[in-house]
Amino acid sequence: MTLLDVDRDHPRAADPATATADIGAGSGPSWLDAWLDRHGADLVGWRRILHAVPELARSEHRSTALVARCLMAAGLEPCTLPGGTGLVCDVGYGDRCVALRADLDALPLREATGLPFASTVPGVMHACGHDAHTAMVLGAGLALASASSLPGRVRLIFQPAEEVQPGGALDAVSYGAMQGVERIFALHCDPRLEVGKIGTRIGPITSACDVLEIRLTSPGGHTARPHLTADLVQAIGLLITQMPLLLARQVDPRSGTVLVWGAVEAGDAANAIPQHGVLRGTLRTADHATWGELEGKIRALVAALLAPTGVGYVLDHIRGVPPVVNEEVSTGMLRDAAVAAIGPAAVTATEQSSGGEDFAWYLEHAPGAMARLGVWPGSGPMRDIHQPTFDLDERALPLGVRILARAAVSALTPASRGISATESG
Repeated sequence: MTLLDVDRDHPRAADPATATADIGAGSGPSWLDAWLDRHGADLVGWRRILHAVPELARSEHRSTALVARCLMAAGLEPCTLPGGTGLVCDVGYGDRCVALRADLDALPLREATGLPFASTVPGVMHACGHDAHTAMVLGAGLALASASSLPGRVRLIFQPAEEVQPGGALDAVSYGAMQGVERIFALHCDPRLEVGKIGTRIGPITSACDVLEIRLTSPGGHTARPHLTADLVQAIGLLITQMPLLLARQVDPRSGTVLVWGAVEAGDAANAIPQHGVLRGTLRTADHATWGELEGKIRALVAALLAPTGVGYVLDHIRGVPPVVNEEVSTGMLRDAAVAAIGPAAVTATEQSSGGEDFAWYLEHAPGAMARLGVWPGSGPMRDIHQPTFDLDERALPLGVRILARAAVSALTPASRGISATESG
């Protein structure tokens, strides 16, 4: 299977084979080494095709089709999710099942990388590494399918809409993607880690993230007579300044809870009290239990602050995603897989992020873990995610394949938390 067999409509950047130098090459079971030797260039090519034609949440039709064609060419039977984007595919046979997860969607950003395979879709780009996530899980799945036998099934989950709340993981879960799954793994690109490094953490590795929108109403009036109306702008000011302060006294300070406003709209004239206004922001917490309590606290604070003002309001508290809480044994399997594939120096600790990740929804149904895969070349600027200049070192792709494939087989191996069982070809 070659890149041109997968998609003949899109040019491949020159010499992708130069990006397949594999740190830790030759350090795996024979089927995994053999697959990477044959398909390393394809792995890079898939990532570049996905990067060149990015798709926003729940419009990932072309990306879904590309992945499906690759899997069907290997004799597998992918099932597209009911919404038409995202798919699930089992590799192997048996009652026991573990899962690997990738996300397909891009972000509404105009790319500024200057890459030869840069986005051809105006205002849309893969600025979070989802193109790499998809290529790595696809590669891991096809490598596993090339093995003579597996100790069970590995379910590949390619989900839509990770970048929107409450996340396309719920689409996959509703479809039944987690039925029978004992354990689930994922990798996320980290431009702060050098290629050849993987960041692991037991416990919370991301935070919960909700969105707040408060729409306010007033009869309006002349600014010379605020006593005859309800001062909507003053009410917005109270919410902006007082809600974060008061909330900080209602939650455990160790929970990492923070409310930050991102948008405010009200009025046009300096001498007119407006009739309508909108306040929007994000509410994040690092603690799962605190996340469950926040909506009630927020509604009480808004009501208490606005009661004296006479301003009417409608509060939309859009529940986002819970924190990703890595289970200890699953984290150990990812760590052991990285050590076996790259070496003991590969593994490093990583901090909990304030960002949200809908991988958390899968962990409501089975234990699992997410690790951060280094994609920084080791020199030059660290191009952060969710920015128009984000790029990654493609030498990380085969490393991700090795780690995911090893972790999956380890999780299926009875009475084994290690990697030794994967060494047989």
